[in-house]
Amino acid sequence: MNERYDVVIAGAGPAGGQCARDLATRGYDVVVLETEPEDEFPRQSNKSTAGTFPSMMASFGIPDDVVMQYTDSVVLESPTDHYVREQPGAVLEFADFKRFLVEDSRENGAEYRFGARVTGPIMENGEIVGVQYNGDEEVYGDIVIDATGPSAPIAKELGVSDLQRENHAIGIEYELEGIDIDRPGFADLHDAMMLRLDHDIAPGGYSWIFHTGEDTAKVGLCYIQNGHHQRYAKDSYTIDDYLEHWLETDPRFADAERIEGKQHRGSAHIQMPGKMHADRFMAIGDTVPTVDPLWGEGINKCMQSGRMAAAAADSCLKHGDLEPSAENLEVYETLWHREVAPNMRSRLLMTKLLYLAGNERYDQLMADLNRLDDETLAKANKGNVRAIMRLLEPGDLPMLATFAKRELDLDLPF
Repeated sequence: MNERYDVVIAGAGPAGGQCARDLATRGYDVVVLETEPEDEFPRQSNKSTAGTFPSMMASFGIPDDVVMQYTDSVVLESPTDHYVREQPGAVLEFADFKRFLVEDSRENGAEYRFGARVTGPIMENGEIVGVQYNGDEEVYGDIVIDATGPSAPIAKELGVSDLQRENHAIGIEYELEGIDIDRPGFADLHDAMMLRLDHDIAPGGYSWIFHTGEDTAKVGLCYIQNGHHQRYAKDSYTIDDYLEHWLETDPRFADAERIEGKQHRGSAHIQMPGKMHADRFMAIGDTVPTVDPLWGEGINKCMQSGRMAAAAADSCLKHGDLEPSAENLEVYETLWHREVAPNMRSRLLMTKLLYLAGNERYDQLMADLNRLDDETLAKANKGNVRAIMRLLEPGDLPMLATFAKRELDLDLPF
């Protein structure tokens, strides 16, 4: 095995795999270090609900054979109402998807070392020059990229990671069969991805049903254990208790059974990113973090961040005399804020306001969504202030005052 490469990537998730694909396609010598053994990959890291959209599939050349089910609509539910929007999507078999990224990048020349647990950076004269893994093994590169997610062993050592405990979201999901997909009184979930806002099921978060064909679906929930969660949470309830409660009380699951071996747990941070790069170094994917704060979509965002990092690396490496200094890699952060998450801050504020609302307001939100036109909703989803204002009611004033005082640090007179 070589010990020196153009780029060393830690982590073979969507961000690391896509970054390796792009760099290998450009002809660079790339090695990816992945903690899991190859014969098990990705058993431990098979943690994503893997709902995505055709734009991601087309942009990154993802084949149909990693798709469990193509969907036609997105459904939002509240405790007593729902809203349906026609929106093509795809529910991926996440393990197959991750293996595709590995094999495709390998075909283009990328090297993978499985069973390689990264422990930290190798430093010379204050700059990162390589990576230590499995204790005493070493590999060197002109540029190092951390795509390990929240563990972030390299980014934390370099002082780049700004992941905060109070912004840590946790999730759990089962794959079920025997679900009543078109239950009277509920929306028809055939070929649909459904997100439910209901504090009795996911206090301070949301739950989901993603149809995967016939009477099967991915079913789960997530939340951040912060003030929004604690306001509505039941004493001593764990995330497993909430999912069990939903399965026991929702009539759609009366005859449902878990599919053996199909239980997933995951986590991500919902917050603004801090610093994302340093001399010879970039952090991508959920190391940053990158997940969309409003609806939790992470695959497309992670893939985009990997692509932006590859573009930044290429901008230095293709010129033999251009050092990959922090100044020259600054283009990565510029591209991230422009292409990956151009409205991250406004969407984060929308998320905090959304989870401050109670169940009755969620029911009203469904009515509001059903009366508004698609253009207004699209603008609101992108953080347009005028469009968001059209979703507000006079009765929201106390909630807005609480939100402003808590999140915006405004001293309001009411």
